[in-house]
Amino acid sequence: MPLLHPADPFPALTLARTGGGSLTIPDEFDSSYGVVLIYRGSWCPYCNAQLRAFQRAIDRLAEVDAKLAALSVDDEATTTELIAKHHLTFPIGHSADASAVSAATGAFVDPTGGYLQSTGFVLAPGGHVIVGVYSSGAIGRLVPDDVVGLIRYTREHAAA
Repeated sequence: MPLLHPADPFPALTLARTGGGSLTIPDEFDSSYGVVLIYRGSWCPYCNAQLRAFQRAIDRLAEVDAKLAALSVDDEATTTELIAKHHLTFPIGHSADASAVSAATGAFVDPTGGYLQSTGFVLAPGGHVIVGVYSSGAIGRLVPDDVVGLIRYTREHAAA
């Protein structure tokens, strides 16, 4: 399972979306910057905190032309409950195949629980990786302030 590095194209991931339809990353981001959050599951307090933090930062992300999507191995009912509990407005894919996502992105899979460990990516317009943050456990993940700052820095230096 190779890790994704800066400038690598992000692989196409298609996941079920709550309420029907599908979520395809990175197509979901069009020509915007993209943020992909792979979270362990609705049971994880660190994941809940991260998802809530990104929801609170949704306007700041929009200011830097960034769109957000998340995914986990949770089933549809669990994901629907999580979205309602935290009033999440960004797309969240459910029922991800941990092995397939791991093979495509390098995300670590918990050997006993079978869930994906927290992994985050910031993508440039067009879907290439700017940064990937891999965790092998509960902590170590993207935070909104860092993402907004990185995108601002990237945009300013691309223009220079």
